Amino acid sequence: MSQIPVTILTGFLGSGKTTLLKRVLTEAHGQKIAVIENEFGEENIDNDILVADTDEQIIQMSNGCVCCTIREDLRETLADLAAQKRAGTLTFERVVIETTGVADPGPVAQTFFMDDEIAELYLLDAIVTLVDAKHANKQLDERQEARRQVGFADQIFISKTDLVTPQEADALSHRLKHMNPRAPQKRVHFGDVPLKEVLDLKGFNLNAKLDIDPDFLNEGGHDHHHDHDCGHDHEHGEHCDHPHHHRHDDDVKSFVFKSNRPFNATKLEDFLGSIVQIYGPKMLRYKGVLYVSGMDRKVVFQGVHQLMGSDLGPKWASGETKNSKMVFIGIDLPQDLFKAGLEQCLG
Repeated sequence: MSQIPVTILTGFLGSGKTTLLKRVLTEAHGQKIAVIENEFGEENIDNDILVADTDEQIIQMSNGCVCCTIREDLRETLADLAAQKRAGTLTFERVVIETTGVADPGPVAQTFFMDDEIAELYLLDAIVTLVDAKHANKQLDERQEARRQVGFADQIFISKTDLVTPQEADALSHRLKHMNPRAPQKRVHFGDVPLKEVLDLKGFNLNAKLDIDPDFLNEGGHDHHHDHDCGHDHEHGEHCDHPHHHRHDDDVKSFVFKSNRPFNATKLEDFLGSIVQIYGPKMLRYKGVLYVSGMDRKVVFQGVHQLMGSDLGPKWASGETKNSKMVFIGIDLPQDLFKAGLEQCLG
């Protein structure tokens, strides 16, 4: 059985996750999808589509989709679904896991790397985060789990932008980009997202692409919130005083490390090993495409919390400038210590 792709859908309460899920479950998209609700909150999909008081844990939808609410462990539910698929009692091609509005998607993502059986059966594709533009600033200010969901994302959808001014929407995009520069952002109308933009995003595969806006890479020390942060947003400083513009010093931040000097593989491995031991719980997502001395191929690595994987990428093309680029997204990470440590690992 080839691996079953899994998408984790997370997002703020009221951001439209349920609307999006309902479409996934009812639309005739010709795909058989199993939806797992990892819900502990009041905002369930059950009350609309499913009969909530059924004992049956897995419900078949009319279009061939399957829905189940986790009442025990995610791992067991995934193993059970796979067993039923093998036995032919259920057919589905992919899984979407909806986490609660307050959940940290980290442990859900880790399930796919830590458990051998699950890792063999399933392939984690991406974490998709929905952000409600109307309430985002307040939610980001008050709730660390909302900031974490942004930091974990491979793709961010911003809903309800019609309820805010274009300046507010831009300021929010700016804020989210500082927290997570590697996730593309897309503004969407409520629930109106083509499914191909949600599925098969390959956010966890080890490819040699580091999807960060090149302007962001060139900004250098972009997390010092001074004026250059908004220099390209307005000519005359007319809404530089906008309270939501760049005053937020969120605890979820990102930084980029770049170098044209090659890394010493052993030193780098030791250093990365030691920082994930210490800071792993605060490291949400990180990825690098590396120039390593003595290797004619790029080295790609990425991780979630303490779990890190690496792989050899393609060969450096002739004439290509060899350099390393890394992005770290986390909670109050000691950027100077990371950067100094990485400098020490250069050959």
